[in-house]
Amino acid sequence: MTKIAYVSYYIREIYTSTTEDEELTLLNFLLDKGLSVERVVWNDPSVDWGKFDLALLKSPWDYTEHLTEFRQWLSHLESLSISLLNPFDKVRWNMDKHYLQEIADAGLAVINSIYLEKGSTFEFNSLQKSFNTDQLIIKPCVSAGARDTYVLTPDNFATHQQQINNLLKDNSFIAQPFMKEIFKGEWSFLFFNGVYSHCLLKVPKDGEFRVQHYYGGSINVPQTTDQYILAAKSYVDQFAEGCLYARVDGLIVDGMLNLMELELIEPYLFLHTDPESFENYYQALRVHL
Repeated sequence: MTKIAYVSYYIREIYTSTTEDEELTLLNFLLDKGLSVERVVWNDPSVDWGKFDLALLKSPWDYTEHLTEFRQWLSHLESLSISLLNPFDKVRWNMDKHYLQEIADAGLAVINSIYLEKGSTFEFNSLQKSFNTDQLIIKPCVSAGARDTYVLTPDNFATHQQQINNLLKDNSFIAQPFMKEIFKGEWSFLFFNGVYSHCLLKVPKDGEFRVQHYYGGSINVPQTTDQYILAAKSYVDQFAEGCLYARVDGLIVDGMLNLMELELIEPYLFLHTDPESFENYYQALRVHL
């Protein structure tokens, strides 16, 4: 029987996407299906990775704080010929938001972006002119949970300019126009082995733009249309081949889905929002076993 490492992290509540304990619920679901699966922490030095055939990335949510160590861990697993879900090449590619440029270059709709490379200087006025807007959002190219994310206007950019320039000494950032469509909600479409499973709408609380529940965001499960599902699938078909799971996050802009993130490493899957989702996940996993 395939021995599966169910890869998690040392529990820190800041990273949780909802109050639902998806990690434990899914683990128990897979155990009840008779799979040989064990929860392990990715950077726990006591783990004997050699005893596993497959590593299933579920919630290594702190990897962005230990990036060098995480890359070394990936290389270690690869050297042991352990299969990884999602695959090593997709995980490495998806770690840095520069991947969005590749998706945009392929002709798919992506929120307009400009990269501020490490060592550069933040210039609000030039970005303002490039985007033709008075409101920008910038965030690290490697980040999680809206950390070090800024919404900037002509009134407040000077307050944050030095702090951003300090961060740019060691990190690259991505700048985008602030999309007011976020107030209507951010869509997430979930796919398992490239097959659509379910979707949901994450809505920020009044006066907030961040949709995470620890910022007061809420989750709705409204009806969507095949148009948006097909649009979401186009990102998965072109850039998530071989992936057990993929989450397409985006906004509806002028009637079209525009990509914000294609999540292929450790996305929260919102399995509790759809009664078929756990079985969909399990059936997709069986293919990889």
